[in-house]
Amino acid sequence: MLKNKKPISASFRSVIKTRLIFISSLLLLFAITLIARLADLQIVQHKALLAKSEKQPHRGTLKVHLGRGAIVDRNGNTLATNLEVESVFVIPQEIRDRKYTSKVLAATLNQSYDRVYNEVTSGKRFAWIKRKVPVEEITHLKKSALSGVGFRSEQKRFYPKRELAANVLGFVGTDDLGLAGIEYTYQDKLKGIVYSQSIEQDGKGKNIQTLGNLSRSSIGNYDLMLTLDEVIQFTTEHLLKKQVQRYKADSGMAVVMDPNSGDIYAMANIPQFNPNNFNKFVPEARKNNTVVSSYEPGSIFKPIVAAAALDQGISQPNEKFFCENGNFKIGSKNIGEAANHKFGLLTMREIIANSSNIGAIKIAQKLGKDSFYEYIRKFGFGEKASIRLPGVSSGLLGKRKNWTELSLASISFGHEIAVTPLQMVVALSAIANGGTLMEPHITKALMREGKIIEEVKPKRIRRVISEKTSRQMKEILKFAVKDGTGKKAAVDGFDVAGKTGTAQKYIAATRSYSKTEYVSSFIGYAPADAPRIVILVMIDNPKGVNWGGVVAAPVFREIASKSLRYLNVPSSKERVFILDRA
Repeated sequence: MLKNKKPISASFRSVIKTRLIFISSLLLLFAITLIARLADLQIVQHKALLAKSEKQPHRGTLKVHLGRGAIVDRNGNTLATNLEVESVFVIPQEIRDRKYTSKVLAATLNQSYDRVYNEVTSGKRFAWIKRKVPVEEITHLKKSALSGVGFRSEQKRFYPKRELAANVLGFVGTDDLGLAGIEYTYQDKLKGIVYSQSIEQDGKGKNIQTLGNLSRSSIGNYDLMLTLDEVIQFTTEHLLKKQVQRYKADSGMAVVMDPNSGDIYAMANIPQFNPNNFNKFVPEARKNNTVVSSYEPGSIFKPIVAAAALDQGISQPNEKFFCENGNFKIGSKNIGEAANHKFGLLTMREIIANSSNIGAIKIAQKLGKDSFYEYIRKFGFGEKASIRLPGVSSGLLGKRKNWTELSLASISFGHEIAVTPLQMVVALSAIANGGTLMEPHITKALMREGKIIEEVKPKRIRRVISEKTSRQMKEILKFAVKDGTGKKAAVDGFDVAGKTGTAQKYIAATRSYSKTEYVSSFIGYAPADAPRIVILVMIDNPKGVNWGGVVAAPVFREIASKSLRYLNVPSSKERVFILDRA
């Protein structure tokens, strides 16, 4: 049972009330005192205290950036380096006439007056107005001698060869961070060295004195040597650009690679851009389409099905296939030949030489879906090429289980499959070099102070076909250039092995193939008996003429001719001369 509580007496209530009034009065008095003090500090003594605080020193940290690593080609020619420039900043508290200063800064530096004025009146201790300013603007501004305006030395990325290999190199932002290409993927190696040093500053952020020695805080000061060759890169870009312009094409791509090492000598993209002013170009022009974009290759894919059939031993170069006189029906689909050719019996090498679609289908049907799919995968299609570049595409290869009879037919002549130019070059390199898939690489070495620190070695991925198959394919592809559709790819003094391609472009909007737009290609290698270079030329949507043997093959010929002589590869005439003297 609960006990009854005693009632609170009136006298006790009076005591409690008195104490509460006393405590409340004390709190009120404290609040009034605090408010008065704050008012005194913030209003009455504001200017005096601010001036005093600005004189009070404090410690900070100064970071010193010693520069981004250079990028050079395989011969040490500079492709990317740094220039000393100046940046403009303001200390708002030190500016006497804010409107006038803002007007001069905006006019001289080509900036918005409103933006500059907002920075000048922001109340910040420090504000950037413009980073990495052209020399002429800096010179004019210094003559103005504006109070509160300062200059700081920085480094600006500079590409002395302008458009050369720009789509491969990429570019950097204002803070020297790589934003695209090699500059992006090798940011950790190229970023330079950042040193830190303790400093004493006044209240305005001005340095009074340094304290102690510089200490290393971040390491990355490597220079980067690429496998690219400046001469071959320039030659490839120049010749490709001429042909794109001649045929008023939408774009062009080309890749030159050593099939034995995987070294890439050239990666060309047309149109080009200047990385020194990358913001002036649309994003599409800045892409490296040789690795980013994929397309249906057309007939340059036919060597893949031929090599697979030979390697499996189910066919021979001189085996004859009936090509249906130019009309072959698969299900409800009628498949014909390019230019309405009507071929009868053709050997495998004649199928490749004459670029017979129906002949390629017959080879694929004999090979079978499973084997064909496995060889496509072994050649590296359907997966990203192992190369340190951003945005590498895997292309498009449908799952084997989803293949129809029509899929087998279409893929045999390079449709219903999408590849990147680099994938095609790597695949044909395996045919050229004796049967080994090589890892392509764009980096040759990491360097520091002119010395190689780490070198990239050639890497074999896997064997794809036998040496015997490689030799058989060499003769087939030589025949395609000598007596087939690739005659315009022939190089004086050298045997060339290669294949033309003319593929109708697939229009996604209509889900059908265009009858007016094509991709014209040629891929090949030389010298055929001892390959030094594999070259792919692809021209997108040429006008007037669209045959790969007419549009792309001549570009291959010129690139190959100039590159082989530049690499000091002896021609057949020169080799005969040497033997005669011996």
